[in-house]
Amino acid sequence: MQADVAAAPAPLRFDRAEWAAAFADLGTFIPYVVAYVSVLGMDPVGILLAFGAALVCCGFVYRTPLPVQPMKAIGAVALAHGAALSTNAIVAASLVSGALWLVLGLSGAASRLARMIPRVAVLGVMLGLGISFMLQGLRMMGGDWPPALAALVLAVALRNSRLFPAMLVLLAGGLAYGVARQPALWQGASFGFALHLPSFAVLDLRWPDFVTGALLLALPQLPLTLGNAVIGVTEENNRLFPDRATSVRKVSVSTGIMNLAGGAIGGVPMCHGAGGMAAYAAFGARSGGAPIIFGATLVVLALCFSGAIAFLLQAVPAAVLGAILFLTGVRLAVGNAPRTRDWRVLLPVALTAAAALWNVGLGLLVGVAACCICRQKNNGGQV
Repeated sequence: MQADVAAAPAPLRFDRAEWAAAFADLGTFIPYVVAYVSVLGMDPVGILLAFGAALVCCGFVYRTPLPVQPMKAIGAVALAHGAALSTNAIVAASLVSGALWLVLGLSGAASRLARMIPRVAVLGVMLGLGISFMLQGLRMMGGDWPPALAALVLAVALRNSRLFPAMLVLLAGGLAYGVARQPALWQGASFGFALHLPSFAVLDLRWPDFVTGALLLALPQLPLTLGNAVIGVTEENNRLFPDRATSVRKVSVSTGIMNLAGGAIGGVPMCHGAGGMAAYAAFGARSGGAPIIFGATLVVLALCFSGAIAFLLQAVPAAVLGAILFLTGVRLAVGNAPRTRDWRVLLPVALTAAAALWNVGLGLLVGVAACCICRQKNNGGQV
């Protein structure tokens, strides 16, 4: 008898649904990239090229719509410090994060940490993230309700349409509205072809950059990345695509590799994110085609049309992006809400979700503690 042949990899799709869903994660992507470029003065070419290459690679490797997003805690701290923080410290944080997650993944430490965390706590984190996305989306919509409400109505009305995919309609309408409201954006845009290669940013780094990047940025991000971008996204991937299940170890290693490679060319700290996967799935992505399409678009923009980057990052109104983010949060929260009336599940999930609204790392700790207390109560132990 012939030896078993390894199963063929899942096919990649590049149909209308994948194209529509490819840009579903812009609600979290654009605000951070705009801030890095406009507030901190970073070169958008290196940032977009790093994201694009990582997305393309993940699409081919995972064969599912596994996203690549900015690390949010690092982004928040960096923007809070503004001009007082050098761009070299951001790049160093990316390199340090990459090294840490590569070691955690290859050594098996990330997998051991994941096994110590009850699934109920992970559900609570995912529910909290979904609610936080909804709240952030509402804040973004609050400044301009008419286009936000129009975007929500269109998204609901077109949710099952194959002829007019909701995400493409939202982006086209958002671009048209943004240009009509701010004609100067269009007039100042440059769409001409011009090859622009990124700089090899690692050559400019000094030890103080690594110290600042590690202590102020990379290390505080670890709990958030573990909860959302490693354990959470693995759980979400395996829930949505059980035939293409992945592992905490694999996600940790890919997080490490993409940050090391991205940091070398001036990229910002990146991670995978359960919310991004929920966004892809909500708008129709069912394979790695969506991240490949998005990633290839970013690579072409970065290398060949860098003059148009500022226009594209600012043209879609925040209210439309907020509507997309709100719908993503609804999808994530509903998909991870517990289907039981058992208080031993509901209480830890609720406490974890509430804590995760403020900090995902704290949410994980609260969830683990709540699960232990409920288990002791059920066994008649003294607390």
